[in-house]
Amino acid sequence: MVKLRNFIDTTYCRYLCYQQAKKKIPIISCKRPEFNHYEGQTYSKFEVVKLATQGWYHEKSKGDYFTIYGHDTDKPKTEVYKKTFEEMGLCENLCKVMSQQGFSLPTAIQVKAFSPILQGYNTSMTAETGCGKTLAYLLPIMQHLIEWKPHVQEEFNSPLAVVITPSRELATQIGEVAQSISENLNINVTTLLGGKTKKQIMDPPIEYCDLLVATLGAFSKMVTTGIYKIHNIHHVVLDEADTLLDDSFIEKLTALLKKFQIRFKVDNKIPPEGCQVTFASATLPHEMPEAVNSFMAPESLRTVATSNIHKIIPNVPHKFLRLGKAQKPAELLKLVQADLNMKRQVMIFSNKTSTCDFVSMFLNENNIECLNINGRMAVPLKMGKFEQFKTGQVCVLSCTDIASRGLDTTSASIIVYYKVNFYILTFPPPVSHIINYDFPLYTSDYIHRSGRTGRIGSPSGCSITNFIAWPREINLVQKIETAVRRNTELPNVNANIRRQIMNRIVKMSQVA
Repeated sequence: MVKLRNFIDTTYCRYLCYQQAKKKIPIISCKRPEFNHYEGQTYSKFEVVKLATQGWYHEKSKGDYFTIYGHDTDKPKTEVYKKTFEEMGLCENLCKVMSQQGFSLPTAIQVKAFSPILQGYNTSMTAETGCGKTLAYLLPIMQHLIEWKPHVQEEFNSPLAVVITPSRELATQIGEVAQSISENLNINVTTLLGGKTKKQIMDPPIEYCDLLVATLGAFSKMVTTGIYKIHNIHHVVLDEADTLLDDSFIEKLTALLKKFQIRFKVDNKIPPEGCQVTFASATLPHEMPEAVNSFMAPESLRTVATSNIHKIIPNVPHKFLRLGKAQKPAELLKLVQADLNMKRQVMIFSNKTSTCDFVSMFLNENNIECLNINGRMAVPLKMGKFEQFKTGQVCVLSCTDIASRGLDTTSASIIVYYKVNFYILTFPPPVSHIINYDFPLYTSDYIHRSGRTGRIGSPSGCSITNFIAWPREINLVQKIETAVRRNTELPNVNANIRRQIMNRIVKMSQVA
């Protein structure tokens, strides 16, 4: 009798959920409709939030799933201002360049960041992935270079501005974007990558350079050896600043930036005296004042941010699948095959190099051509692979978090083809599907991985699929689900991964 009553109650509850679903589109849609979450649904401060993942620690939960659709899924992710580039204060030459490249209106972060950067303030710029942060700092820099260059005596290997990145792939991409903007502006752009530093020191480049885009390690060595001069540099940009301010990079970064005369605010002279700094990232480091205190005044930073930071992408569905470890390869094969049938590009993320290698070998053995990129791969092997993926030569990429930060997966390769032949424009398919074969260990990594799709220029129909197999993954997913249901920021979005790992090791040793 009790079982019958429970069955009737459950059936009635599902019927009510179904009736509600007919009226509203759920923000969170679950396999069990009684756990759906709708827009406007709220919880009191002390109310226990019912989670679809509550029972996922049990073995019998395998096969369960839920999808986060977010708010306003039919609207573009990035707010576009009605203010034009001209009204924003962009000079005529750069307005023409933006028009030629198909940009009619600036994005929110471009409007917000343009004025403080152009006025010489040290600026911390934080915005969701794929919203145009690269142009947000490149446009005011280019405008500065146009003003400064006639008043500076040209010297070999003496740039006026430098963009520093943590990875070669990101430096290459930013260099291509900067080159496309400066092509008809008489501004020289140089890209400096690591991996060949010893050869460059033995046979140093000798060239005129106005804007240098470089990886941290390569630029640091070239400055130390005196090959590149820094006395004319008036603007330093740290792209993916959360990574560069991580304990893995901070010592080398601090030693380098102490050589610059970083001012509280550079003056209006042409060229100015001293140097300004711009930080750009999708996640804001919690230790920003502590991290920058050694080379600049933290109180000099002007913070520019959009409203969607530290939240999941609102216009792309995030599907979470509860699977066993042995179920993951078969599910991956099914999803990737479906993507290829629809001619969609897909990126597959793993936490470890060994898993990344396995995914690549597994798919290739099943007649699916898949490229592999990870941090331990030798530079000659890695170089060019991402370019093959961007240009659509190969539609599947297996990677670690080295490919999760800053890389544009939509239109960068269009510029490359444009330069090869002015009359032929090739539009490669953008990344439409992200698969987290291993769910990331930190929320900041999830934000960056998700940002490889649903970007400006991406088509409709993008999606993210997450495989959830281990207790630690379930714990993080529950935190994400709770944040979405309560409409709050994701918890512990702290990009200092190395410090978190060390803290965990210390805690484990204390327990032992």
